[in-house]
Amino acid sequence: MPDRTTQEPAAGRRMRPDVRRSLDALLTAAAEVFETDGVDAPVRRITAKAGVGAGTLYRHFPQRSDLITAVFRKEVDACAAAAPALAAEHEPLEALRRWLHRFTRFIAAKQGLKAALHSGDSAYESLPGYFRDRFVPALTGLLDAAAATGDVRTDIPPYDLLQALSSIIDPDDPEYTHRMIELILDGLRYRA
Repeated sequence: MPDRTTQEPAAGRRMRPDVRRSLDALLTAAAEVFETDGVDAPVRRITAKAGVGAGTLYRHFPQRSDLITAVFRKEVDACAAAAPALAAEHEPLEALRRWLHRFTRFIAAKQGLKAALHSGDSAYESLPGYFRDRFVPALTGLLDAAAATGDVRTDIPPYDLLQALSSIIDPDDPEYTHRMIELILDGLRYRA
């Protein structure tokens, strides 16, 4: 079944700029509201923050799960897109470090979505695969670049590293998470 939360209009038709702005405003507002108030926050809080009416929200996202899925995908895409941008701006090891921090901030901020994503609702079944499909290549590029310069080991499966990072996050103690990332980086450099 196609993902109606990100689907463009029928072939040959483009989304009007005002519709795109409303959609972007809704996704941004929902992400902010979900982060502070959880995914069960009232719709009126999201629409007020986005500056749109409830009809606009329901036209694009008939079910709350549609909105949650769209927010999650947008945030995953932004985090994954940061990897090549960081690689273009920094030396490989520094780009890797910065992206690991970016990734853990992303995961920490999504703690409110965790219950929904693991609820068993079939609307979320595709999200773990989407997560892997976007983050594994992003991290692979960073690891390969750092390994090519001799900065990190070459035997690190990117998905294993993503799992390790997800397990060390303490959303209430960012300093702890920072220290654990540095410890993981030390392990990546060992025998490089």
